[in-house]
Amino acid sequence: MTTPSTTSVAPQPSSTANAIAVRDVGKVFNAGRRGGLTALQGIDLDIARGEFVSLIGPSGCGKSTLLRLVADLETPTSGCIEVNGKPPRQARLDHDYGMAFQQAGLFDWRTVAANIELPLELLGWDATKRRERSRELLELVHLPDFAGHRPWELSGGMQQRVAIARALAMRPGLLLMDEPFGALDEMTREHMQAELVRICDETGATVVFVTHSIPEAVFLSDRVVVISARPGRISEVVDVALGERTEQTRADERFFAAVTQVRAALRGPGTLGPDEVVLE
Repeated sequence: MTTPSTTSVAPQPSSTANAIAVRDVGKVFNAGRRGGLTALQGIDLDIARGEFVSLIGPSGCGKSTLLRLVADLETPTSGCIEVNGKPPRQARLDHDYGMAFQQAGLFDWRTVAANIELPLELLGWDATKRRERSRELLELVHLPDFAGHRPWELSGGMQQRVAIARALAMRPGLLLMDEPFGALDEMTREHMQAELVRICDETGATVVFVTHSIPEAVFLSDRVVVISARPGRISEVVDVALGERTEQTRADERFFAAVTQVRAALRGPGTLGPDEVVLE
């Protein structure tokens, strides 16, 4: 179990063996104002290269905020974060990570290939290299025949695959994903989970994945980080040892045992607010 740090010693730089190092991080919105909102408190977390880690907890616990802090979309009020041994801002400028959200965020007036090429275009890649890279990525996400289609011609799951391909355009070693399958139906969601496992195996990417679904977190992850109700703290880290993920994984006794362990952690003292329930 991970507990908030109580030391007054300044956070130290992490080992570059970690993709992400979070040291005694807190986040207060409207800090300095009366009634400021403490979203996160005393967060300590190391994520190794190539690891898949899910963040789970009740609504409003700060799991998306933690992801945004890693991505340099928010700034910690206290503590420090390193991404590939760098401050988050430098990691962002160096294009060390790609992001995917619940909504695919594709531009309807651009083709699928042009959507994938957009970050490369903004960075000044020439057209030939952009097309070559988009072809590689469309093969990776099993959509090679849809390069010339518009997003509105694709299903929700296919659009999310395009969004993942775009997030990988710069060959980042890190993927930050905020409930990317939350809007999909159950069957499509399970298919996309299997696709994401395959893509991560092929690319070796480190993944930080925010979800409200316990089975999804367990199926995908090496570790599941359980965050308490606000102010968000890490209440438990559940190791998931399931080996290779296949369709049979969901029927494995170890899968059900890990789901039960995460559910128990979510229901632990101080994890849920008085009016909250665990949603899967």
